[in-house]
Amino acid sequence: MKTWLITGCSSGIGEGIAKAVLKKGDQAVVTARNPKKLASLVKEYSNTAYAVALDVTDRESITNAVKEALAKFGTIDVLINNAGYGYRSSVEEGEIDGVDQLFSTNFFGPIELIKEVLPTMRANKSGAIVNVSSIAAVRSGVGSGYYAASKAALELMTDGLAKELKPLGIKVMIVEPGSFRTHFYDTSLKGTEKKIEDYAETAGKTRKENVVNMKNQPGDPMKGGEIIVETIERDDYPFRLLLGSDAVRIVSEALQERLKEIEDFKTISSKSDY
Repeated sequence: MKTWLITGCSSGIGEGIAKAVLKKGDQAVVTARNPKKLASLVKEYSNTAYAVALDVTDRESITNAVKEALAKFGTIDVLINNAGYGYRSSVEEGEIDGVDQLFSTNFFGPIELIKEVLPTMRANKSGAIVNVSSIAAVRSGVGSGYYAASKAALELMTDGLAKELKPLGIKVMIVEPGSFRTHFYDTSLKGTEKKIEDYAETAGKTRKENVVNMKNQPGDPMKGGEIIVETIERDDYPFRLLLGSDAVRIVSEALQERLKEIEDFKTISSKSDY
């Protein structure tokens, strides 16, 4: 029986991961800013689910959550960094306080959690860390530059982390979800208050107040959670796991475009050599 620490469990993919872990009989430390939202999950799995309050932007909260997890179950075998949110703004309209909070949640929070669990994993000479990113890290969109940057930073940090931890027997995996039928556009989307008219027809159309959740996204968060849990348990797990048919299509197109650009400009690029 493994012990999983999962952030952002109150809804969406995080809830799907938590349910998949508990259904297979493992123990889960399920977290949310408001742990009362996890009451039904803990009631259903009273012996194996343990709810902990966690604010990933607060170092003390992170330290306390990990301490509680270790006190309850004795170890942490898998860390799932899932908590995060979106931010809509043109680059020029972006407000530094809002962007700073975005990076605290999507980038620095996961780093602090990783640092807290690694001593236990290193002592055990085993473990797994899964960082939930986004296809936005591969292809940004109008109005999503800051969100994409936070996820791209998470991915490149994770790339280095994976190389450092592989010799220690610790798995590392990135998940790049496409569009999932969650509350992302309802409760997990923030944005700038500043408005510049020149962006009205571009980034302006993607602003939080102009986004309507049609609830027709192709991704099922419960299935997504199950796939993440099943995949990180494999011996031949991927470093990057795309989640959703739209993710496969969009990332494939982006990489093909990048390869074409490299090919088209390779002569110019190579002229800088001695």
